[in-house]
Amino acid sequence: MSGLAQVTGTVFNIQRYSIDDGPGIRTTVFLKGCPLACVWCSNPESQNHAPELMHRESLCKRCYRCVAACPIAAISVGSDGVVIDRDLCDACGECVKACPHGAMQITGREMSADEVFEVLKRDADFYRDSGGGVTVSGGEVLLQADFARAILELCKEAGFHTCVDTSGQGSTEGLKRLVPYVDLFYFDIKHLDPRVHRAETGISNENILRNFAVVATSGVPLAVRVPVVPGFNDTVDAIADIADFVATRVPGGTVHLLPYHRYGQQKYAMLGLDYELDAAETPSQEFMRAACKIVESRGLECEVAV
Repeated sequence: MSGLAQVTGTVFNIQRYSIDDGPGIRTTVFLKGCPLACVWCSNPESQNHAPELMHRESLCKRCYRCVAACPIAAISVGSDGVVIDRDLCDACGECVKACPHGAMQITGREMSADEVFEVLKRDADFYRDSGGGVTVSGGEVLLQADFARAILELCKEAGFHTCVDTSGQGSTEGLKRLVPYVDLFYFDIKHLDPRVHRAETGISNENILRNFAVVATSGVPLAVRVPVVPGFNDTVDAIADIADFVATRVPGGTVHLLPYHRYGQQKYAMLGLDYELDAAETPSQEFMRAACKIVESRGLECEVAV
């Protein structure tokens, strides 16, 4: 086993038979930890690098075995059922073992690159037959660049097509170390105004745009992904700014428009978090068609996710 295969990192999901994270049938490795705090994030369990306890209220039968099992008294009984002290909980997993109903789960675990690859290679026939492969996503890949590189290198040695899905926020040097092992980049561009970007994601976009230039000049195929979020970038001007930016740096490139959805909303409650976009609506099909036309008018290819 090579040294790289023994590199470890934190993974919160390995999704097999994925058809939305690159060409063909893929297996997507979701790394845990993200420097952004996007208010629309559909995977809030990806933001914290450390493992976390999730409690699914709909499965809880209020037997309270979890309360008795917790060795540090981080779980108690409140007027509405189970109460978890998130500051005290260390995600030891004893409550998960004690719960007979599957209401408790730990998201995130440390794995070696070789352990991840053992899962990935099970689907080698699907990759070959469908033109698919492996996608490394997040969270943010660049926060675990060495771990991501180790996974990607093992995949390249096996002949698997590789894709990296990144927000671009992270070490430029770490990004450059990934490039030789990547066949396709998915790169998020959320907003071009650094102040608006900071207000809704918690961080400015200067480093992201610098890293975009690295990818755009790397020679690796690139698709730009734009989450279209109400009250953030669902305007003609915001979409036009992004389209102009991409067209001048990747002429004839591809843009994927991803309309906001609420698929991850229940996860916020499972983590004891508030969901800030409770009143937001999915952008209309009419607006998404108009946004696509704006992108195409800049000589770019455009796809709208469904």
